Amino acid sequence: MASHYEAPIRKPLVTGNKSYHDVSVDIVNAVEGKANNQWWIVFSIALTMFLWGLYCIIYTISTGIGTWGLNKTVGWAWDITNFVWWVGIGHAGTLISAVLLLFRQKWRMAINRSAEAMTIFSVIQAGLFPIIHMGRPWLAFWTLPIPNAYGSLWVNFNSPLLWDVFAISTYLSVSLVFWWTGLLPDFAMIRDRAVKPFQKKIYSLVSFGWSGRAKDWQRFEEVSLVLAGLATPLVLSVHTIVSFDFATSVIPGWHTTIFPPYFVAGAIFSGFAMVQTLLIVMRKVSNLENYITIQHIELMNIVIMITGCIVGCAYITELFIAWYSGVEYEQYAFLNRATGPYWWAYWSMMTCNVFSPQFMWVKKLRTSIVFSFVISIVVNIGMWFERFVIIVTSLHRDYLPSSWTMFSPTVYDIGIFLGTIGFFFVLFLLYSRTFPVIAQAEVKTILKTSGDNYKKIRDKNG
Repeated sequence: MASHYEAPIRKPLVTGNKSYHDVSVDIVNAVEGKANNQWWIVFSIALTMFLWGLYCIIYTISTGIGTWGLNKTVGWAWDITNFVWWVGIGHAGTLISAVLLLFRQKWRMAINRSAEAMTIFSVIQAGLFPIIHMGRPWLAFWTLPIPNAYGSLWVNFNSPLLWDVFAISTYLSVSLVFWWTGLLPDFAMIRDRAVKPFQKKIYSLVSFGWSGRAKDWQRFEEVSLVLAGLATPLVLSVHTIVSFDFATSVIPGWHTTIFPPYFVAGAIFSGFAMVQTLLIVMRKVSNLENYITIQHIELMNIVIMITGCIVGCAYITELFIAWYSGVEYEQYAFLNRATGPYWWAYWSMMTCNVFSPQFMWVKKLRTSIVFSFVISIVVNIGMWFERFVIIVTSLHRDYLPSSWTMFSPTVYDIGIFLGTIGFFFVLFLLYSRTFPVIAQAEVKTILKTSGDNYKKIRDKNG
């Protein structure tokens, strides 16, 4: 029987001597209780940013893309940088949920719900950018291969931008189904506890008649595994396809075969950092310190550290291959990144993505909440700079010195980016008030093996 339990060396994943009933009450409190002042302050800031971004989007669409800082040489800049950044952030959700589910990792239980929600909200932000970038978003349906009255007008299947449309839509739909399936037992729990008839009705609808019978659970387990199996290759394929936006071109600094794996590692890196940022805030605001423990934060930091090392390795490989290729244009592209007019962006990227995660080798630092929070934000800033460096510094100096130019963003570039950050947090904060932020049914499954009170009893009797 002893083999069923965890090794005593493992720290408990649920602290505070929780019983099964305590788990339900604690998780439902965030939904049933009143929002506290901290929630309202953060929500107001996010809403203001979102409304400002909305104004910038409307102005851009009504005036034209000329409101951005683009020019003939740098035809792609902040819009595509932000697009790739948001898709990257969305990666951790599917990874935490699907891959860690298949590997039966117990520490995913408390964090998978927020990570999945984060995936959906960040993919929504990412999807906005290609639509705004079209300049004529009312023609967005042209990206879909639908029969039309324009004769032979058909989408260009050779275009990586079209692959993006398919990748993003597939990713969003699979993530949405995965997230919603996991929510069913929690919706049913709120439905059964609800006192207001309207609330009861809404949660009855969204729980799809969940009754908690053994048959329900059996189907739930099967569907979760099938969806996890579908979502796992998506983790690798989506960012690979996004990297093809660059890797299939012939521009020095873009056409490198290392892009697909390096983009995937970078996406997991930035995604985990964003989950870390959100969870550290969530555990405080929603009083979930007993479920999102230091142990969870430490394990997340280890993933950030490992993927940070992979990304660092990819940067060095790029530099080596540029030198080894003997192509002076390729060599110049990388030399210009490190020493040209955008040197500050390159070294910011290096500092944030390669040097800062190395602090996580020290146990004292990776178990410090404040330090983890700072590093998680630093990593996301670094990953934004990485995309900026790849896009702008490769374009701003091409083969003709006469067409060399600098890119500087306008207030509308900045406004739209800040607006999407605001929109993301508005969605996330509303989610934290209406959805159970922790999968209570899953946490209960590990209570016997990983709850601190059960561990104490076992150690005493063992």
